[in-house]
Amino acid sequence: MKLGIIGLGRMGGNMRTRLRQGGHEAVGYDPNQQVSDFPSLEAMVAALPSPKVVWSMVPSGAITDKTIDELAGVLTRGDIVIDGGNSYFRDSIRHGEVLSAKGIHFLDIGTSGGVWGLEEGYCLMAGGPREAFDHVEPILATLAPKDGYAYVGPSGAGQFSKMVHNGIEYGMLQAYAEGFELLHAADEFHYDLHQLAKLWNQGSVVRSWLLELAEDAFEKDPGLDKLEGYVDDSGEGRWTILEAVQRGVPATVLAHSLFARFTSRQDNSFGMRVIAALRNEFGGHPVKNA
Repeated sequence: MKLGIIGLGRMGGNMRTRLRQGGHEAVGYDPNQQVSDFPSLEAMVAALPSPKVVWSMVPSGAITDKTIDELAGVLTRGDIVIDGGNSYFRDSIRHGEVLSAKGIHFLDIGTSGGVWGLEEGYCLMAGGPREAFDHVEPILATLAPKDGYAYVGPSGAGQFSKMVHNGIEYGMLQAYAEGFELLHAADEFHYDLHQLAKLWNQGSVVRSWLLELAEDAFEKDPGLDKLEGYVDDSGEGRWTILEAVQRGVPATVLAHSLFARFTSRQDNSFGMRVIAALRNEFGGHPVKNA
């Protein structure tokens, strides 16, 4: 199948490569002309056969909105637009409605796999019209590992499931972070964190791909001394908590993991200074002066 990919960064570029390796004619457009197959989005779309299939892998928000608007102006009835970026599911529902009014199909496909997707394959969660999913299924089968893709529901369902997926990821990362910090603080045992991570990956109930990555990280830098303790958050973690609040669903671990990331960005956190001051006031606990 021939398709066009918009956005050839770490994810989009690797997806183009994997599709080509799987026998598809995958072409792409990116503002970075060094990696782009075409000088413009319009030129790429013009080179596609009908029904045209265009997969967007650009950042969520304004850039995705702009891309969808541009595609709405150059595609025609029966064509298919796929958004594989980490878009807010409510935006995906809106995009589906706008494109549907023009007779253009829209699929929101939550895409997980990161930079390892080229080799291992991508986990794909597809929402939107079932007939559009059926048409592009050969593409999904090539991108995903065995049993690694599924149709999960109408417009918005793909990105909603990816949002929750990333919220769970936040919680898992935070659990590993707190556990290894406690091990690191147990100076009397002189733990080799690489050894423990490797050990826990052998039959332990906490084994996982994330723990395998921790094993690799501790092997490269045992004390993680080359890193600064700053952790960014993408939109999905925040959206997950907002949806939990609106729907009255308890998500205490996920909420804590999001707020913990905010703490990582503070130098000499004022909130932590308030706690230190209050502990000193009510209990005479010692404080460290700046």
